[in-house]
Amino acid sequence: MAVSKPRPAHLHVSPLGTPSRDCSPDYLTMTRDRPATPDRASRSSFSSIRENESTLPQCFSKTKISSYLDPDAIDDLLSPPSPTGSTSSTDSQELKMIQTQTHTHTHTHAQPQPHTQPPTKFLPPVTNPNSRLLGYWTPADSFRGWKEIQVKGKLASKSFGDLQILHQVFKDTPKPTKRGGANRPGDAPLERLPTEILTSIINLLALDVPPNGVSRRNVDLMSLLLTSRTLHIATLTTLYSKITIPHSRIFQKFLAHISEHSTLGTIVRRLDFCHFNPAQLFSTAAERSQARNLTSETLLRCLDLTPNLQEFLAQEYLDDDLNADVLRKLFLGLTRLQAVDFCGCTSPKFKEAFTSIVSPDWPPALSIRRLSLHKCLTLPSVVLETILPRLNHLTHLDVAGTRITDAALAAIPVTARITHLNLAKCTLLTARGVIDFLTNHPAAKELEFLSLATDARSHQLFDAESLNELLPVLPRTLKSLSLKGSRMEPSHVELLRPLTKHLEELAIGRSLSLADVNRLFVPDENNHDDVQMQLDWVPHTLKYLDLSDFWGQELDLVYLFSSGCAILKNFSEPLEVIEVAEDVFKRVKKSVGAVERAGWKMSECGSRGWLVRQPPKDAATGKPIVRDDGRRSWKMGADSWGMRKIPVARAEVGGMYGSFMFGRKL
Repeated sequence: MAVSKPRPAHLHVSPLGTPSRDCSPDYLTMTRDRPATPDRASRSSFSSIRENESTLPQCFSKTKISSYLDPDAIDDLLSPPSPTGSTSSTDSQELKMIQTQTHTHTHTHAQPQPHTQPPTKFLPPVTNPNSRLLGYWTPADSFRGWKEIQVKGKLASKSFGDLQILHQVFKDTPKPTKRGGANRPGDAPLERLPTEILTSIINLLALDVPPNGVSRRNVDLMSLLLTSRTLHIATLTTLYSKITIPHSRIFQKFLAHISEHSTLGTIVRRLDFCHFNPAQLFSTAAERSQARNLTSETLLRCLDLTPNLQEFLAQEYLDDDLNADVLRKLFLGLTRLQAVDFCGCTSPKFKEAFTSIVSPDWPPALSIRRLSLHKCLTLPSVVLETILPRLNHLTHLDVAGTRITDAALAAIPVTARITHLNLAKCTLLTARGVIDFLTNHPAAKELEFLSLATDARSHQLFDAESLNELLPVLPRTLKSLSLKGSRMEPSHVELLRPLTKHLEELAIGRSLSLADVNRLFVPDENNHDDVQMQLDWVPHTLKYLDLSDFWGQELDLVYLFSSGCAILKNFSEPLEVIEVAEDVFKRVKKSVGAVERAGWKMSECGSRGWLVRQPPKDAATGKPIVRDDGRRSWKMGADSWGMRKIPVARAEVGGMYGSFMFGRKL
């Protein structure tokens, strides 16, 4: 959900559009007579093509999302391929598969035959010849997987040559005339580029589409696999480096392939379970337990097969499978692991497993740089007091809602350089402990994101005196600051004004009036001393303003829409988003006309609601002028304003993480 351009209330931040192309009259004539493809007409697609169990896990998806509950679609095991590779004589009969090599792993009902896995070769990168981490794996010279990957479906490839093999062309075409000096196989200019440059180009084609999207995923990458040996090698790196697991069936398939081809497991850098939803595939918990596709045992085996893993992204649907062995492997067994996210994990099994593994005998330094325990409500303080002192290179820390103490916070090593810190709703912290950390600790001098939010109904961290001490010591590197739940006074406006010259997000606390907030956007005009202020006035940089602590009548709507308030006027730009409390949003919703006349619109997601400035229209074309898309490096891939969870991996926001960031209350 992008607050700058809010989406409907679903978990996927970026709306998915179906690609369109201009079709020539000849193409339209041909496609009118072509029978509808069952796979395309019946359901939307998560993967680029419908896959067969026996092939490479091209997009780690075998069935289409809307047919997860269809047993025929789920099982969908293919018969053994014919050795002749011939197609049926009738047009209505399904086309047979392109034949794979004899070593291809095939799931059939027949007794499996022993096979020899072809040898592989490691190619170090040109820029770092001694690296064993950043290189590429290439199959043996006898491997022809880029032309013989077993696929199923009408759109097996964009390669015209492969379409001819599959007898899926509409008419014969004359053979192209050979030109003098044509490139030999593997000698094309594109193929002569270093593999790391090719991979960087191919990465731009990868789509991080949530699993229930309507776009066909990674079709371009699947076509590249069928193009040439060189492109096949580079494309494998893109496909395997960042693995998204939306349900256990895909995890089982992925695990089967890296178990058979161990070199593929060395490519994996990210395991992402943020879209994981066990209810997509199984309707009851009993069915999920019987399938045993994703368990603590299979998860541990997967971690053993991915020794170069750098990012592990879990969430609450996975907490029962994170046993002591899995957690021990993550913290102590993967030396290259840099980011871990346990968002929302609160089960008793998770708590017991974490408590059982922490020990003073742990090594003095861990490799983790980005750690999220967001809303891990049940973890005891001893877990944080054991882990945090060992994070020598920590940059991102999200402990919102946890039992972190002043001692654990102060124990963060001085070598850390924290840029993102979320201490929201940490009830065991004290104002003095937080102020001392932000004032004196070397790790807190380069902060870009800082959340000190609390729910004022149940807890208050900062009173007025504490804010007088806190606000002057905040670093100028800050881009996002949340003081939600703090008790504020009009005098704090003078302390907030310097911060608004570099902040892009600001959440205001309680007890201020809307007139006090208005002073952040315009200079004072009450007395002669304010003339110099007007002359020296520096415009603010705020894009997002959180007023959700103004409950009920505390937010004066009459003043907000009056001529004396600058918040909704053009003068307040670049302000684009204003968040209001849930009850206030319902009141404003009754006056949509007044909101639109002021140049704003209403938007909501889950339990949160916003006023969003509408972009002006171009006088010549009448089309909206393109505004700031909201993307910032410190937002780690999000294009939204007002996130309440810190991402630990740079990726498109969606799934369960999207809900915690933008759809839920504090």
